[in-house]
Amino acid sequence: MKKVTGLNPTTEFELSEAKAGQDITVNACVHSVKQMSGFAFVRLRTARYVVQAVYTSSDCSDSIEEIKEGCYVTVTATVKEDERAANGIELILKSIKPLSKPSAEYPLHVAKKRLGCALDVNLDLRSVSLRNPYERAVFKFQEGVARGFREFMLGNRFTEIHSPKIVAQGAEGGAGIFNLDYFQKNAFLNQSPQFYKQTAVAFYNRVFEIAPVYRAERHATSRHLNEYIGLDFEMGFINDMYDVMNMEIAMLRYMMDFLKEHYAHEIKILEARIPEVPEIPCVTFEEAVTLIKGSKAKNKFDLEPEDENFLCEYAKKEYNSEFIFVTHFPSSKPPFYAMDSREDPRVAYKFDLLFRGLEITTGGQRIHDYDEQIEKLKAQGLNPADFEYYLQIHKYGMPPHGGLGIGLERLVMKLLEQKNIRQASMFPRDINRLLP
Repeated sequence: MKKVTGLNPTTEFELSEAKAGQDITVNACVHSVKQMSGFAFVRLRTARYVVQAVYTSSDCSDSIEEIKEGCYVTVTATVKEDERAANGIELILKSIKPLSKPSAEYPLHVAKKRLGCALDVNLDLRSVSLRNPYERAVFKFQEGVARGFREFMLGNRFTEIHSPKIVAQGAEGGAGIFNLDYFQKNAFLNQSPQFYKQTAVAFYNRVFEIAPVYRAERHATSRHLNEYIGLDFEMGFINDMYDVMNMEIAMLRYMMDFLKEHYAHEIKILEARIPEVPEIPCVTFEEAVTLIKGSKAKNKFDLEPEDENFLCEYAKKEYNSEFIFVTHFPSSKPPFYAMDSREDPRVAYKFDLLFRGLEITTGGQRIHDYDEQIEKLKAQGLNPADFEYYLQIHKYGMPPHGGLGIGLERLVMKLLEQKNIRQASMFPRDINRLLP
């Protein structure tokens, strides 16, 4: 009988730990092979880096005759400093043992700096395209965004929760909800963790979640997905929605510093322009409409894409900020859990955060009083009886609270200044795409 010791027999190569003259063993994929006169350059792709290795028959005990792009190998090599090489080091191969070989050549130019193919081709061949260092750096960077968010939340006494994604009713309502046949019952894919994070405020005070969100809108635009990752938080004992906005500003500052400290390698590959997060200007929705009165947008109960672009250009020009808050949206517009303004009940304590021409956040102060929530449901044509379980949190007492939701892919898209949100989704789901 074989015993499992619990010891990890292999380690991932970390560039920061490599020292000149050190012999190391690395598991990697052969990124490219370039034969020269009397030697060869073998570029090795590890989990995060691409490292240049030099092969000579005198130094290496193995032949590379059958080693080609796409082979997975274990190599032993001596680390050598070389300022000309990427990452400042080079490996002198001592052995190279193949673990597996591809049965077909790559259909894309994986070893090039950029793939140079159409987006649909990139997405159709995702298992190949993500082997390209640039493409995979997007999602390592995305990890950094989510990790920075999580670490900030935990550091500020938020509890991480995991809410259900199969639900009996949608948090946003309307037609934009996926229906499920759930054991002969009607069920839906959750549009938001809103009900659950509000519920959790009653016993944790501050909560957050990083999880999928589902929207059944029939959009086919460069800024919409039908499944995306939401960065959500909800906090109790607030004075007003500005407490939530200030928490987001602090979180964004932490996140940007975190990215620069821990993801400099990806930032360099992606040539990302990480923004400063100064004091963020804030305009009411009414003020925004006045500012953009020359806009072609027709919907003046919400912001259109051209409005968002205009307001971000305004914030950059007037305040040198790439961010701008828009607050006090019309109270007649959903969501039904948004608290109406005490000064002007025609508007609600609801805000959006715009960044580089796109809404990345929606948030606000929520209703915590039971009777007030009942009246708001009725005012929006909803039946309180349909929200019995949600209303329990109000019935049995809630502190003043508020929160927000951030679209992870939208934030990454704008941080990397990508043109299409699908570039920021590893395996995007939209109205036309269910595979791979």
